[in-house]
Formats: sequence, C-alpha cells, structure tokens
Amino acid sequence: MCIRDRGNSAPRVHALEAGMINAVGLQGGGVAAWISDSLPRLVARRASVVASVWGFRPSDYAEAARMLAPVADQLVAVEVNLSCPNLDHARAMIAHDAMLSHEVITAVRAELPASLPVWAKMSPNTDRLVTIAETVLAAGAETLVLVNTVLGMAIDTMTRRPVLGNGGGGVSGAAIHAVAVRSVFDVRVALPHVPIVGVGGISRAHDAIELLMAGANAVQVGTATFADPRAVTKVMRGMQRWAQRHGVRSWEEVSGAAH
Repeated sequence: MCIRDRGNSAPRVHALEAGMINAVGLQGGGVAAWISDSLPRLVARRASVVASVWGFRPSDYAEAARMLAPVADQLVAVEVNLSCPNLDHARAMIAHDAMLSHEVITAVRAELPASLPVWAKMSPNTDRLVTIAETVLAAGAETLVLVNTVLGMAIDTMTRRPVLGNGGGGVSGAAIHAVAVRSVFDVRVALPHVPIVGVGGISRAHDAIELLMAGANAVQVGTATFADPRAVTKVMRGMQRWAQRHGVRSWEEVSGAAH
C-alpha cells in the first residue's frame, strides 16, 4: 500500500497458462484507510500482520512508514516493495538500482521503531541481485523477500495490442517458480545467515518445500489464492503430511538442505 493510488489503466490482470500477468499499479485506498478499516479486522482475528508498502519516490515510502509507526505494536514487520518505477529517475525500477534501494530502506527504517523489522522485497529482473541485497541489508533491512514478479508482456493477436492497459506487466505464478528457487539459492550462498522469505509460484507443498531447501526460512503464497482462496491452507496441510512422512520435526532441518 502507498499513501494513495488509483492504479494503472484497465485491463490490469490477465490469466496465463502457468500463472498470470498484472499491471495493477497496486491500487488501494492508502495507508490511512488500511489502518482504520483493515487492520482492526486482522487484529481481531489474531492474525500476524505484515504491512507491505510501496511508492514512486523515497519520500512516498517514508510517508507510508510514518503513518504506520503509531500502530507498530500491531505489526510483525513492514515489507518494502522495491519493484516500483521511480518518477525522479526516468521511471527506472527502484529494485534494480542499489543506491535507490538503499535510500528507500534508509527512509523507511528512520520512520519506524527499531523493534519493528523491515523486510525488503526484491526483484529478480537484475543480474545484481546479491549486490542489491547486500545494500538493503546495510541500510537497515533485516529480512529479504525473494522474489517479486518477472517482467513480461502478453499480446492479443486479434487486436494486435498488449492485453494489459499498461502494456507490459509482471508475471507471477508457476511460470516463475524456478526463477524464485534459483534467486533464493544464490542469495543464500552469498548471505548464509540472513533471513529469507521465498515467494514465487507456490501452489502446492512441493513448491514451498523446494524454496525452503533452496535456502528460504519462510514462504509466501500469492497468485495461487486468485484461483483458490484456500490455497494457503492446502499448502500448509501438504507440508505437514510431507514432514510426517520424512520424519521432519522442524522446518529448520529443511531450510538450506539443497546446499
């Protein structure tokens, strides 16, 4: 969520054979609306809440974090989505620029209590992933979230135009799972002691366990919930069955097992 954004032009989401492509623009009512409307419902359900923020400039991220600071005691962490175009730098993706990423994380960290962890959500669309990961950690991020969507495009062969109103977008789902596994693996090799949340194409227990074995300490499920809102529960139950079959008592035994 950002301070407030209308999102990109429609259409914003398009289904693919192995996932989806979107250019939603992360539309929403903004941080203030989320704090007043959504957060109380989550807290009432005793949910562990990670607030994900984004922006077009470092100042946008700082303002979002500043608004979250008063409710920090109701949050587990703040995730900083770095895969956003920067309007001050010819719309270059923030996550592809080490200096910009450092600036954003520094700005967010300065607005939040030191006790509230900051997670940095990284883009796989760069050959400098490890370098940028090291940079955001130096700026104050405690955890890396790997990975965000992969840049892509789909074209309507009848209209001869991109199917999304924004043109290109981000591909997610099964199509990017192997990319996520490789990204987690490589970062774990370079940064063996940094907490990693693996994300990308998880729709079954096997996918989640694969990311754990690559080096993740935890996982996120996203795109699969569009097709099945119960996807998270199904993945968790599948993981429990796998652990029982293989005599695994703690997922710490599995994390990084492929190294």
